[in-house]
Amino acid sequence: MHRFKNILMVYNPNQQTLDRAVGIAFENEARLTVVDVVRELVGERHLKEPGLKPLDLQALVKKEFDWQLKQFVSSVKHDGLLINTKVLVGPAFLEIIREVIRNKHDLVIMTAEGKDGFRERLFGSTSMHLMRECPCPVWVMKPTRRKRIERILAAVDPDPRDKTKTLLNEYIMELAVSLAEMETAELHVVHAWRLYGESAMKNSTWLQTPKVSLYLKQEKAKQQELLNFLVSKYPLENVKVHLVKGEAYDVIRRVVKKEKTDLLVVGTVCRTGIAGFLIGNTAENVLNEVDCSVLTVKPDGFASPITLYD
Repeated sequence: MHRFKNILMVYNPNQQTLDRAVGIAFENEARLTVVDVVRELVGERHLKEPGLKPLDLQALVKKEFDWQLKQFVSSVKHDGLLINTKVLVGPAFLEIIREVIRNKHDLVIMTAEGKDGFRERLFGSTSMHLMRECPCPVWVMKPTRRKRIERILAAVDPDPRDKTKTLLNEYIMELAVSLAEMETAELHVVHAWRLYGESAMKNSTWLQTPKVSLYLKQEKAKQQELLNFLVSKYPLENVKVHLVKGEAYDVIRRVVKKEKTDLLVVGTVCRTGIAGFLIGNTAENVLNEVDCSVLTVKPDGFASPITLYD
């Protein structure tokens, strides 16, 4: 079972997110830190009170935010769980990532930043930055009336020729299985597949339709075998496997909706050539269309473009 040791929660006045962070920290015997980020005050043009310096006002704002954080976590009653609070100063996503790097956090939990509903924009700029650039897994929670997670969907792309993809698939499955066990949730695994060059072959004048159909059948059988082999490494009774032909972002979106998924576990990568995983615009297409919480993970060895000294 995968265990987190040092969890970072980004403050939002949402009791459900706090409960989730506390529950995971308690189950994993992990440290939990709740942070808020205040904008850095630059210059004195906003000051109307003579003699009040920017640094003094910054200190006052930090003090207010710190009091707010302490009040927020004061309701937690888990024995043996100590929750730290911290106020960061600067651009939100930069300071959160720096805090992760500085203190070696292994999970970030935050509330989705959508305004009045999922259709407007479930994931805002801070969460999208974190899912792209934060070195540890990022769990963006959708506010929901359902207290427990009932269905988890792991999106994978098995390819034994690619070590990076193999390790990422294993990490996705490890997290999804661990969370399914912890939540007593139903686990679904989805793999979107395509036949390379299918359209070109179908439009070819020299390749007959039965031959293309045979190639499709063979490719599907191959992908099914790879998917079954991956899933077989993680014995869990309540697993439903989905092998669906199509573009990754469209397949994942449809399965999330069909199965009424509560949590999507998916990999994000920063290099091209991995068609089944979420890259660039593909990631945004999925993450802005699904109406469930999302846990994103990076490949082994991922180095954030953000440093402590940017």
